[in-house]
Amino acid sequence: MRSKITVICPAYNEEDALPIFFKRTSSVAALIADRYDVDILFINNASTDRTLDFIRSFSGRHTGVYVATLSKNVGYQRAVECGFRIAKGDLLVVIDADCEDPPEMIVDLLDKQEQGYDVVYGERVDRTEGSLMKALRRLFYRVTRAVADEEIVLDMAEFALLTAEVRDAIIADTNTFPFIRSSIGRVGFRRIGLPYKRQARVAGKTHYNLFRMIIFAVAGILSSSTLLLRLPTYLLPFWLIAVGALTAIYLYSGSVWSIVLAVVLACAYLGGTAAFIAVYVARIYNNTLGRPNYIINRKLSLLQP
Repeated sequence: MRSKITVICPAYNEEDALPIFFKRTSSVAALIADRYDVDILFINNASTDRTLDFIRSFSGRHTGVYVATLSKNVGYQRAVECGFRIAKGDLLVVIDADCEDPPEMIVDLLDKQEQGYDVVYGERVDRTEGSLMKALRRLFYRVTRAVADEEIVLDMAEFALLTAEVRDAIIADTNTFPFIRSSIGRVGFRRIGLPYKRQARVAGKTHYNLFRMIIFAVAGILSSSTLLLRLPTYLLPFWLIAVGALTAIYLYSGSVWSIVLAVVLACAYLGGTAAFIAVYVARIYNNTLGRPNYIINRKLSLLQP
């Protein structure tokens, strides 16, 4: 029985890039048609342009093209989660519609998977952007790996091929902020990276900016690490020594400023501890509510049978 590949493509306002992406991805599907059946599952993240119209036109002219339209824009990570949960393939490929990750590389991912790897991911060793942004990205990956409770794969994003077994392990996790690259590292399995240079988008405008990237980085670290929750414990001995030293200075010299500084240190320590606890309690609360991370608008969707 032939294996089926489902190409999962999250898309938000990608009307300019979609025709190019679909042409290139269709060419790849034709190359491997002797070995695999290929479906393309678009996750339309409540686009406000003609993204859905283009996807519908693709579906009308080609078999194996599907779309899940979400009721609102829930962000990239949740869109990927949606794709994982509804995809029907034996193998799944996650790729963006802007062609920054080249669809032609899917053939290389498959070659490695056929050698026995469960996860084959694109390792972004370079990209077409400014030096500052590249440096910040590299810093994010390395800080995240340093503080994470479990393994984080360096320079890996969501452009990857994985088996249905890996997918099932990933979606067994329940998290209001799914962090896919952390989940892939957590579940294990045999994996390999293929180094490549990420290209500039073929059309349209990026939906990311520095502010959104910072939010994503903070949320990613919170999803993969409990360091901030443990940090007050690690700092406690130093805080006690500092407060004790300031108290001794006051008793010896009578300096009021030493007491003021001791009070400031106490407030900073206790306030920081309370803030860190509050952040994690809020995440625990949200996770226990059981609310779905996305809702599919089935009237505007064409799902895989």
